[in-house]
Amino acid sequence: MVKVLLTFLLWLVGIMPLFAVRGLGAFIGFVFGNVIRHHRTDAFQALERSMPELSAGERKAIINRMYRLQGVHFVEFIWYSMKGLDRVSQVVEIEGREHADEAFSRGKGMIALTAHIGCFELMPMATAAQGYKLSTIVKKIKDEAVNEVIEKLRSHEGLTFLSSRNAYRDCLKALRRNEAVGMIIDQNMTRDQGIFVDFFGMPACTSPGLAYMAAQSQAPVVPVFIYRKPDGTFRLKVQPMLEPPADRSDEAVYAATRRYNAVIEDAVREAPEQWIWMHRRWNTKPLEGQEIRRRLKKQAG
Repeated sequence: MVKVLLTFLLWLVGIMPLFAVRGLGAFIGFVFGNVIRHHRTDAFQALERSMPELSAGERKAIINRMYRLQGVHFVEFIWYSMKGLDRVSQVVEIEGREHADEAFSRGKGMIALTAHIGCFELMPMATAAQGYKLSTIVKKIKDEAVNEVIEKLRSHEGLTFLSSRNAYRDCLKALRRNEAVGMIIDQNMTRDQGIFVDFFGMPACTSPGLAYMAAQSQAPVVPVFIYRKPDGTFRLKVQPMLEPPADRSDEAVYAATRRYNAVIEDAVREAPEQWIWMHRRWNTKPLEGQEIRRRLKKQAG
């Protein structure tokens, strides 16, 4: 039944003009945030703790716009996926491409550090449209029907999506081919998967995988974020590259992960209404007496 509904949604979105697609997305986001109220309390609390300088009215406006944009970006992702890479390249302005080119000039590949900001699903397509080869680590969606549909929408020439499980070696191979690997690290992790590093001044359980991979491969890390512009087009912002950690010691990996979180925090502050405040980023709490830094498990042989 879910697959039938999704297939109908894809057909409907495919025949709609873009202005109608945006209207449908805004309606879906409104229902999610104001009727179903999906994690709405969590979103308000997270924003209040993270940006206490905002007034109650400002926080309400940010959260309301966030839900609408989440709906718009989801439906736009479907629409642009069906229209193809050429259509995506027409609406995504790339700022700082020279930073990516500088990283690739080293011949060790590039690790793209990114987050759930803006219409993040368009980033891989915009990258592929520019001729880059990109492997992105993603979490498999629990519902098989939904996962199958999303995988089809993501299928474009030059793009490879790897399950977060057992993706490490494939990523290293891509880097050795001087390709790009994309990693999203603004998701909450369990205690056995992550390390506690500050994010908006609060300890957030964060994957050390990006830092560990950068240290092993010595590939430069390039922060990349996509922002929606007022006219409905997008700005893909490529920032100057970060040097990889010197080694895989606990201290080096912790310091690098702390820096990556700081970069993401700055990116969120640039457009707070475009980040997923409803995601329970700080859901995993340090145990009482637990050190923020803990021994990292070996992630590769």
